[in-house]
Order: sequence, then C-alpha cells, then structure tokens
Amino acid sequence: MPWPSKRKVQRTAKRPFYRSLFFQIAAGLVLGAIVGAVWPEFGSALKPLGDAFVKLVKMIIAPLVFCVVVIGIAGAGDLATLRRIGLKALIYFEIVSTVALVVGLVVTEIIAPGRGLNVDPATLDPGAAQEKTDGAPASTSEFLLDIIPESVIGAFAENSLLQVLLFSVLFGIAMIHAGERARPLMSLIERLQDIIFTIVGWVMKLAPIATFGVMAYTVGEYGLESLTSFGKMIGAFYLALVVFLVLLAVLLRVTTGVGFFRLVNYVREELVTAAFTGSSEAVLPQITKKLEEAGCSRTVVGLVVPTGYSFNLDGASIYLSASVVFLAQALGTDLGFSELLTIILVAVLTSKGMAGVAGSAFVALTATIGAVGGIPAAAAVLILGPDRIMAKGRTATNLIGNVIATLIVARWEGQLDRRQLDRALRRRASKPDSQGEDISETSPSAGGQ
Repeated sequence: MPWPSKRKVQRTAKRPFYRSLFFQIAAGLVLGAIVGAVWPEFGSALKPLGDAFVKLVKMIIAPLVFCVVVIGIAGAGDLATLRRIGLKALIYFEIVSTVALVVGLVVTEIIAPGRGLNVDPATLDPGAAQEKTDGAPASTSEFLLDIIPESVIGAFAENSLLQVLLFSVLFGIAMIHAGERARPLMSLIERLQDIIFTIVGWVMKLAPIATFGVMAYTVGEYGLESLTSFGKMIGAFYLALVVFLVLLAVLLRVTTGVGFFRLVNYVREELVTAAFTGSSEAVLPQITKKLEEAGCSRTVVGLVVPTGYSFNLDGASIYLSASVVFLAQALGTDLGFSELLTIILVAVLTSKGMAGVAGSAFVALTATIGAVGGIPAAAAVLILGPDRIMAKGRTATNLIGNVIATLIVARWEGQLDRRQLDRALRRRASKPDSQGEDISETSPSAGGQ
C-alpha cells in the first residue's frame, strides 16, 4: 500500500485570534485563577485536568525519544560525526550551566532576600523535605548505575528517560554499523515518528484545558496569596533568570544572528505549556519537530535535545545556587569565597546527577545542601512555598535554554539552514495561530542537510 505524501498544503487564510493556541492557553490561565479564587473547593478538584494532560504526553515520550535519537544518530552516517556533535554539545552544556549557577549565586548574594529572616533550625520540619526527595538516588554512583536498565522493556514501561536515551544511542550506533541493511528499519522508524507526531497534535488541543485546571487547582488549594508569598526570594530568582537570559540572547545573536524575542515567539505555546504544567517533557515532541522545521539537522536535534533535557537544565542551575544562598542567609550562615566556590562545584554535579527524577530540582537542592555543609537538610523545607512559583520560570528557562543550545550546536557544526530558519521565524510572526499545524512543508529530508 503506498504511503501518503508527506508534503502538506499551506493554509493561506488567517484564522481568528481566538483559535490561536497561545490565546486559548492564556484564557485558560485567567479563567483558572478566577475559578480557583471564587470557588476554591471546586478549583482544587480540577487538579486531574493538568495531571491527565501531562500523562497523555508522557505516554508517548519514550517511543518518541527512541525515534528521534535513533534517526538522528543513524542520519549522522559515521561515528566521527556523532562523536564531534556529542562532544560539542557536552562542552556547551557544561559552560552554559556553570554560567547559570554563577548568575544565580551572584544575584542572590547582592539582593540578599534571606537576610533578616533569622530562622531557627530547630523549628524546621525535616519530614516535609524528606517527602519530596523519597525515591531519589542516594549517590552519584547509584545514579550512574540507574542509567543502565535491567530490561529495555522496563525502561520504556517506566518512562525512564535516561535509560531510554542510553538504549537509543546504542541502537542508533548499531544501525550505523549495519549500513544498508538497516535502511528498511530506518524507514519504518521514520514513519513511526510521523504517527507519534500526529498523536501529539491531537493531545496539544487539550493544553488550554490543562492549564485551566492547573491554575484553578493552584489558586484554589493555596489561595491567591500563594502567588505572592516569599516575594523577595521569588523576585531575586526571576531577576537572575532575566540576567541569564540576556546573556543567552547575546550569545544567540552572536553565533546565529537570530533575535531572542523572535525565537521566543516561535516557541511561545510550548514555553507557556511547559511552565504551567510544570513539565518540559510535556512539549518535547513539539520542540523536536519545530527545531527540525527551523532548519536544524535531524542528527543535531536527535542528539542535543534529549541529552539537554537531562544535562542542560539552566533554570534548575539558577534555582540551585540561588536557593542555597537564600537558605544560608535565612539561617544566618556566613558564606565566604571558598563556600561559594564549593556551592558551584557541587551544584555542577548535582544538577546533572538528579536528571530524570520527579521533582529533580528540589532533590538536587537537598543533595547540594548536604554536600556543601553548614546548612541542615531540613532547611530545604523553606523553599517549598516559593518553589511552586519558581518552578514555572525554572521550567520555561530549561526549555528555551535547550532550544538555543540546539540552534548554536547546529550552527557550530554547520548543520543549520539559515534560510529555512528565517522562513520559519517570518512565517510564525505573520501567522501567530499555529495551533499545532506544520509551519513548513515537511519532507523526509527536512532539516537533514
């Protein structure tokens, strides 16, 4: 049976603004806040809407990561290209995430949001912090061993991103060694990826309902005051995010010539969805597709995006250093230069070592506190309040950081089609209501130059 052509006809008629996915998500946020404030019990009961949406997306994350990584690696054609791209990505991840840690530390030191709180460690509840970290790997060695699945089927069944990533990398390398014999299998995996993207398009239509439910639950459960509590710490954290994003915008402009706000506009639905569902995994399929449509080669996208989801968590890095400094200030613990340097060195490891764990940023925070010393582990409970609000900016920054990383590595590797990128950004600016449609004509070689 012949497969239908992958070329899609462009829609030329502009759709009404109210059919824009971005508008619908924004409306969901506003309505959710109103419902949560006026009918708090009803709002609290709407939590399953957000949970269901995230579960629907996570349902297909494992097979999608497998397809994207295998296609990317097999498309590289040779192991030398694979090693080169992987090395460049890891170098970029380490440099940028370290800069993020320094920015979070410096901004929090200057603003000093914890000064004057004078928290007595004896009044802290260690059980609250323990509850958030249950199930996390106890050490770096345990984390490394946990990357290796006991069963490939188990890795997919449990949706363990790092385990699926390891198997996918090995599978892709094996396909390179198989050469022409693997071509029919490659074609099958590409068709499977197309089918998964179709399912993603259906699921994304539920994003406005999910954001409505999440906001109604947050306001209904914790009250409007939950959006403003710990204001100084939250303000310092978001200021650190802005400073870091300005640096990232300069790097993006210098290396690729792309304006930061044009890129944000291109992925704005994904940023809002990730922020308010609290899961960047919820938009992994859309981001993968948009980066390919924006001219990044499949090889670069297949390697950088899934790896970045585990090892390039810029927002989480800022959260780590800022939170540790805040807790030290709140407890009256003085931090000298050596202690600040220790925070950065330890956080470089813990921000990577806790990737893939539910509540990973909070888990990494407790691990960092334990390694730095001088701050009781129970102090992490002080962050539980503002964490709900900080998580939104943290997740959005993680996402935009990985989008920028992919563009820069693709440009660095000479696998970024600038004309295709410019067309995608212009088309997005003139047609703001993508609503999950393809923004360019798709072909089997899209982004695979």
